Amino acid sequence: MKNILVIGAGKSAVTLIDYLLNESEKSNWNITIADYNLNLALKSTNNHINSRPIFFDINDVNQRNKEIDRADIVVSMLPASMHVLVAKDCISFKKHLVTASYVSKEINGLDNQAKDNGVLLLNEIGLDPGIDHMSAMKIIDDLKSQGANITSFKSYCGGLIHPDFDNNPWHYKFTWNPRNVVLAGQGNAKYLENNQEKTIAYSDLFSATEQMTILDAGVFEGYANRDSLSYKHAYGIDDISTLFRGTLRKIGFCNAWNIFVQLKMTDDSYKLENSENYTNREFLNKFLQDNDALSVEQKLCKQFNLTIDSEDFKKIAWLGLFEDIKVEIHDASPAQILQTILEKKWKLGIVDKDMIVMQHQFEYIQNGEQKKLNSSLVVFGDDPRFTAMAKTVGLPVAIAIKLILNGEIKSIGVKIPTTKDIYIPVLKELEENGINFIEEKF
Repeated sequence: MKNILVIGAGKSAVTLIDYLLNESEKSNWNITIADYNLNLALKSTNNHINSRPIFFDINDVNQRNKEIDRADIVVSMLPASMHVLVAKDCISFKKHLVTASYVSKEINGLDNQAKDNGVLLLNEIGLDPGIDHMSAMKIIDDLKSQGANITSFKSYCGGLIHPDFDNNPWHYKFTWNPRNVVLAGQGNAKYLENNQEKTIAYSDLFSATEQMTILDAGVFEGYANRDSLSYKHAYGIDDISTLFRGTLRKIGFCNAWNIFVQLKMTDDSYKLENSENYTNREFLNKFLQDNDALSVEQKLCKQFNLTIDSEDFKKIAWLGLFEDIKVEIHDASPAQILQTILEKKWKLGIVDKDMIVMQHQFEYIQNGEQKKLNSSLVVFGDDPRFTAMAKTVGLPVAIAIKLILNGEIKSIGVKIPTTKDIYIPVLKELEENGINFIEEKF
């Protein structure tokens, strides 16, 4: 019997765990679900006969070593900063590791050690990053095989609310880690446009958006995501003139969110003294320009040239930021307070469903003609637990685990899923599970 160790049983892991447990019956697997919250681990297994839910402390070296040593493969669904602890142990015990997170500098630095020990550290095999890489590489390789010269590639992805449950002025609800949403975009975004390297500072990120219509899902706006330049070589498109990766939101989100950015309410670098005594209204007022003659509402309107009838003002009012509700968080940063306020308003309801939207936009020259190709994906969640986010993050991870255990993926070292031995079988099974792209040529 093969032993699989899944570290982390949070929202993004439910479909992954469900897939592994269902597959375990025919593949003779035992699945250990390890989480600091034992009840969460227990709930995720649904008392499956091949499951072993355990309390797990990532900082307990003895426990970590013991569990990794007894596993045949490890999957880490922990926060990205914790993967390196697991990765180092996996190398020591010669165990393969799979994660959905971006490759960090620390993980990348383990490449030679992993190869020396015959270990695969497969990263970026979730949604974004993950499905975006695999679906893009399939098109890139197909176009190259047809003699096309790719001149521009833009890729956008967003986790949003299902249109039938879009019932707030932000057109947004949390479908993944709220902290990551609040801190998204911090640091500079880099991309390539017409052979010029561009950099967008965080302070300008949400005012530099691009609009697009995606299938029947609606109109969206996209802002730059991280460092697009790093994927030139990874995608094998070193000669491309435009390369851009972005995050999608519904129209109007970015303009309103930019108010929080400009006010520095998303700052996580310091703590507010007596933060537990703040009300929402006092919290907002702290970041506005002093003017005792004006109300909080008036100060916000004056500072950002708003009216009380404007969509941006209505969005902020809907969040309750003008209300005298106690924050009640001790020793909190501005970002932590804002996150707490948002979690009360952007929480998925008991019947809500979410939506994943992705689009690749290619421009290329073939037989002397300029052509365009859009490849789009829309996935709907089943309910607030089995979300589209959980599906699209968890299924690629689970399929990769199966392929590695079956010996179909033989790579070693630090990898992302940009090679045919990974993306072809994973995309094939994703399509069988209803996760498939629609191509439009222009």
